[in-house]
Amino acid sequence: MSQSPNIIPIPVSCRLTGGAPFPLTAKTVVTAGDPALRSTAAQLARILVVTVADRAPAGGNAIVLSLDPGLTEKLGTEGYTLTATAGGVVIRGGGAAGVFYGMQSLRQLLPPDIERFGWKAGGGGLTVAAVEIEDRPRFGWRGSLLDVSRHFSPVAEIKKYLDTLALHKLNVFHWHLVDDQGWRIEIKKYPKLTSVGAWRTASPDIYAEKISDGVPHGGFYTQDDVREIVAYAAERFITVMPEIEVPGHSSAALNAYPQFGNTDAPGYAPLVQPRWTIFPETYAPKPETLQFLDDIFTEVLALFPSTFIHVGGDEAMKEQWEASPTARAFMKANGLKDGHELQSWFIRRTENFLAQRGRRLIGWDEIQEGGLAPGAAMMAWRDVKWAIEAARLGHDVVMAPTSHTYLDYAEGNAEEEAVAVGVQTTLEKVYAFDPIPAELEPAHHARVLGAQGQLWRERMPSLSVVERRAYPRLSALAEVVWSPVERKNYADFRARLTWLLARFDRLGVNYRKPHD
Repeated sequence: MSQSPNIIPIPVSCRLTGGAPFPLTAKTVVTAGDPALRSTAAQLARILVVTVADRAPAGGNAIVLSLDPGLTEKLGTEGYTLTATAGGVVIRGGGAAGVFYGMQSLRQLLPPDIERFGWKAGGGGLTVAAVEIEDRPRFGWRGSLLDVSRHFSPVAEIKKYLDTLALHKLNVFHWHLVDDQGWRIEIKKYPKLTSVGAWRTASPDIYAEKISDGVPHGGFYTQDDVREIVAYAAERFITVMPEIEVPGHSSAALNAYPQFGNTDAPGYAPLVQPRWTIFPETYAPKPETLQFLDDIFTEVLALFPSTFIHVGGDEAMKEQWEASPTARAFMKANGLKDGHELQSWFIRRTENFLAQRGRRLIGWDEIQEGGLAPGAAMMAWRDVKWAIEAARLGHDVVMAPTSHTYLDYAEGNAEEEAVAVGVQTTLEKVYAFDPIPAELEPAHHARVLGAQGQLWRERMPSLSVVERRAYPRLSALAEVVWSPVERKNYADFRARLTWLLARFDRLGVNYRKPHD
């Protein structure tokens, strides 16, 4: 039995042709002539429980994956076409990523039970509806932030999360690896970052933050773990972008190496923080600290091929700088009138370090307060006005506003979701988001790279809770960043969502059932 197209995100064009469907059987093969497509072919074959072959059998019965450079001009490297007829399924992409996204659409053309049983899901009668799809993404940046500092997730959980991002054609995994509550990435030159900085004595109680749970928490990723995750993501055409905070949110790092902080500021006593709030620790503007940061970023760049490196830059408190004779002397010697300008100095120096190595800095919108570094990009979280200003000045921006993309915020009412934070952010509200601010002139629209959903984990101790906060709101955001505005329709999305949630059930992905 064939299914009507219930694809999320909805394609640019999807037409049921009315022809005979394609039968999926044990004899079906997946072919991929280009080496760049072999991983995608293998992934599809595993899902469908069929084999990969060098060529289609004489009688057809093949799913053919191919690159078509001629599509690039029209659909870009992430665009694809999918044609299903009685004789077979053909997925063509302008690039390998496009073929992979076509494969994700093919999955959703089939019943959810394929996720458990492959071709056997149909009891011998499984078919792909005769269809023609032409598709490409609206934005190049389609992402999700996952915070592992507040609560750690092991490698297997990260891989599961990446699998779900891939199903939605999301392509940026923003990995929030360090913060005041834990340093999660091995840096070989500074082993105490993980032997000390990855472990805190306790966390706030999930239901009452003023009460400590008294339970030690920690964990970190070895460099081999990072390589494994980066490679796993790359097979799914997801870029892993690390976030290494500069100059604030540095308590855990400075607990491990206190000499790199403002040691002469009164009350200086950094901890791997057991509470959720903003802390005063910042890196000190002195040569040994700058070398420390350079060494860290050198190891990070060797692990992550991402063009963009996120440096945080948010919520850097200025009080220790203002109280430190060393920091005050540095500001005076360098013509910096206050801590805000010192923060900007740190960001500009880091931007220069990255640029010299062929990378680009991106940070939260606070990095704009002292003037954006020339090649820096900015992630707008507090207010879209920062994105508008940056785009008008010629900077690339990624939209991540609290109003629509903070998925740690409650979806239901306060009684139902007592452990969520922030204002209510409903599924419909997320779906209504447009990453292009209405006030931004068309000449600057290309500066908006895309958007992403944020999952800050102060109150998300497990992946199951993360998934329930993420889905289906992240599914809605996926359609926001992929599909043309004219194709969006909330009622239609809700109808298609029923099939996606059934697929989540088969995949073991937790979610919050939407309420009417």
